[in-house]
Amino acid sequence: MKEIYIRGNAMKKLRPVFGLLLCLITIPALITPGHAALPGQNAPESFADIVDKLLPAVVNISSTQKMIQPEMVPPPQMAPDQEMPQFPEGSPFQDFFEEFMQRRGPGVPMEPEASLGSGFVIDAENGYIITNNHVVKDADEIRVTFQDDETIPAKLIGTDEKTDIAVLKIDTKKKLTAVPFGDSDKLRVGDWIVAIGNPFGLGGTVTAGIVSARARDINAGPYDDFIQTDASINRGNSGGPMFDLEGEVIGINTAIFSPSGGSVGIGFAIPSSLAKPVVDQIIQYGRTRRGWLGVRIQKVTEEIAESLGLSKAKGALVASVTQDGPSENSGLRPGDVIMAFNGHEINDMRELPRLVAETPINSEATVTYWRGGKVLTTKVPIGELEKAEEDGLLASNDMPEEENRITGTKIKPLGLSIKPLDPATRAHYGIDSDTKGLVITDMEATSEAAQKGLYEGDVIIEINQQQVQTPEDALGIIKKAQESGRPSVLLLVNHEDDSRFMALKIEKQTEKDDNKEKKQ
Repeated sequence: MKEIYIRGNAMKKLRPVFGLLLCLITIPALITPGHAALPGQNAPESFADIVDKLLPAVVNISSTQKMIQPEMVPPPQMAPDQEMPQFPEGSPFQDFFEEFMQRRGPGVPMEPEASLGSGFVIDAENGYIITNNHVVKDADEIRVTFQDDETIPAKLIGTDEKTDIAVLKIDTKKKLTAVPFGDSDKLRVGDWIVAIGNPFGLGGTVTAGIVSARARDINAGPYDDFIQTDASINRGNSGGPMFDLEGEVIGINTAIFSPSGGSVGIGFAIPSSLAKPVVDQIIQYGRTRRGWLGVRIQKVTEEIAESLGLSKAKGALVASVTQDGPSENSGLRPGDVIMAFNGHEINDMRELPRLVAETPINSEATVTYWRGGKVLTTKVPIGELEKAEEDGLLASNDMPEEENRITGTKIKPLGLSIKPLDPATRAHYGIDSDTKGLVITDMEATSEAAQKGLYEGDVIIEINQQQVQTPEDALGIIKKAQESGRPSVLLLVNHEDDSRFMALKIEKQTEKDDNKEKKQ
């Protein structure tokens, strides 16, 4: 089960408040759907009629991941080529040590890691099923089980880590029952919801509750807009649907807030208004295609509002404008406060990324902003976020600058993020003015870079014996190495004034990635 720690306003990772954890509700396992009453509806005497119609559309999802024994370093008392201790033929000690020595070797398969979760059929004709990304992440095999206990293999069509959504597809002659997406924007606090899922492996479990709150930001991703419910959501409900009383999906159960991992009446679901566009894009393209404005933003505090002459602390403050991005020639500049986007007023800065992401690529957006005591308007062509990320133009899309945190450009082939050494970055990491190169701002926990001992704050001086000053320098050198067939690149890294060389393998592009590019 994955866990997300509650973070404060600064969006920094903090200690759990009162020991409570926000846990992704995988068992790694099951799901539950929900039901929300529309305005004017009363709670029914029974949910049985609606549940009868919904149960066939809800599935249990099981996934397995093949694990390989990593290379192990022999203990100091045993050399790599040292023979196994000799025991009498047939001795139980001989059997034990033979099995131990065989299992400890590199490349030896381990027991598969299993994960359980929930999902629901969204398209009966084509066999599309929706679940959470964390339910099927890195899975080698995925199977879905229906209410009648029939189990069918599923294929992963695409995922989106930013919203924790995955789309599966099954090929079957079975007559499927699908459920439609509803309009989560119509939900009100106090509306009834029904959830169906597979908590703790107990498939087909139904629970009901109300909408406890709207627009919750739990720091799970850049587009957080969760529905909070008091329905009993537990481990294994991940990926399951939340229904309104019309039988429409208005949310995807994703996380719980709990001291023990069990339900305490605080569950969170991705609203359908956020999920549906993501699902549609994955089905059409195999991936997401989000709009990109090309600016970085931060929160407008009371102090900032006063200094800029704003009557209220609202909007999104432009912290920087991306070079070669959509807004570069729009007139927007650092210090502007974006007040509205395509006519939608921006009260909280986190509303802007969601609005931009849903805007069609290559369309023109109207941006209303505050500068020098005046309200101004400009037009901005909308770019594609994913392409900008691939081109190394940004670290994230129109996202807030986190206090006391430095963000960089992600270098996917190496599993890390880097940033040029400007005065603020040097001060943050304590890097002297004589050191040249690119500072590492983040790393994937499972990357080779992390496993070989690189740290956030280390400085990459050279790649393949060529000095690097910008992320573009690094990407260019890595690309040339890939084109020439080199499996790895040589880095010269400075760590606490100590320089050393380190070779890192270049992450190979998968066949799935190739297919995605062909669809673009």
